[in-house]
Amino acid sequence: MLLTIDHLLDAETLDKIQQIFARARFVDGKLTAGDVASRVKNNQQMDPNDAYYQQLNDLVLPNLVKNPHYLAACWPARLKPPYYVRYTSGMTYGEHVDNPLMSEQNTLRTDVSMTIFLSRPEDYDGGELTILDQYGERKIKLDAGSVVIYPSHSRHVVAPVTSGVRQVAVTWAQSRIRDPARREMLYELNQAREILIRELPQSEATRKVSASFNNLVRRWIDI
Repeated sequence: MLLTIDHLLDAETLDKIQQIFARARFVDGKLTAGDVASRVKNNQQMDPNDAYYQQLNDLVLPNLVKNPHYLAACWPARLKPPYYVRYTSGMTYGEHVDNPLMSEQNTLRTDVSMTIFLSRPEDYDGGELTILDQYGERKIKLDAGSVVIYPSHSRHVVAPVTSGVRQVAVTWAQSRIRDPARREMLYELNQAREILIRELPQSEATRKVSASFNNLVRRWIDI
């Protein structure tokens, strides 16, 4: 499932993020890439030891982890601290698949990938995130403050930036529902369930759909 969430971050938060990006120290993005990805990765990442790094997390993460669409789509068990990334003219990230395991203090399995757009689309040319799946190429360039969520097994590319600066936050979640098809099914079933609860709270259909949703969660969830 590919899901976009608009207005995850508001204008005031984005202004604060831009001020931090202007002051922060960035390093070569290859430092956090695996053997294959390092051959096609050409970007810069904020040094996680920079004093501003935690300030960015305090601005970005609360908005993400409380968002109901993120929770319903990802069923997150754990979330990796984001990478804050910028692409200047000529930078790109060739075709790759995200590492299946990532480490901080504990190893995290990457089930769901997320890109939070921090630059306005008119501030840079190129830089589209292209996700390659069974539906073909899906090119994504969202408004600042919006996020795209997609399965981590997807092949994807960041097109070369030809002018301006592309700024994003990227992060990954380990899901309590490991199978992506099951996550998609639960997300859509829960949407139908919420409509029924709102519009037909006392109906037999509402009771049956709600029971089926809960029992599928019970069958599939990892604790």
